[in-house]
Amino acid sequence: MTDVLTPQQRTRCMANIRSKDTKPELVVRGLLRELGIRYRLNVRTLPGKPDITIGRLKLAIFVHGCFWHRHSCRLGQATPTTNTAFWAAKFETNQRRDRAARRTLKLLGWRVLTVWECQTKPKRNTALKARLRRQLPFAHKKGLSWLRNWA
Repeated sequence: MTDVLTPQQRTRCMANIRSKDTKPELVVRGLLRELGIRYRLNVRTLPGKPDITIGRLKLAIFVHGCFWHRHSCRLGQATPTTNTAFWAAKFETNQRRDRAARRTLKLLGWRVLTVWECQTKPKRNTALKARLRRQLPFAHKKGLSWLRNWA
């Protein structure tokens, strides 16, 4: 089966796919702000360059797109019907790189949290917020100034 788009249209579509500041990432960042947690973005010195890091808690958060990282949900199971060999290799490489980054971070003493794109949908925000709250000690208490200043 051939591609329904011209090579120029396909190039334009693929160029519009972002790796930073995606909608799911913005949702997670908004929830962290609501919880009063400060964070850093895309720390290059850490393996896998986590989307969000909370250094004082040694927590790395990856916000993965279901399609690109092959989540088990409906979005993650879709596979393009054209150029299937390329896509299979691409997905396998992404998953292998994700596993290696998680393993290395854990060896360095970091906790790793993966948030999937489907978990950031508006209907699931309360569940995601509760999950983040469980990962962040004292995020549910008022007066978080001590946590912000904690080194």
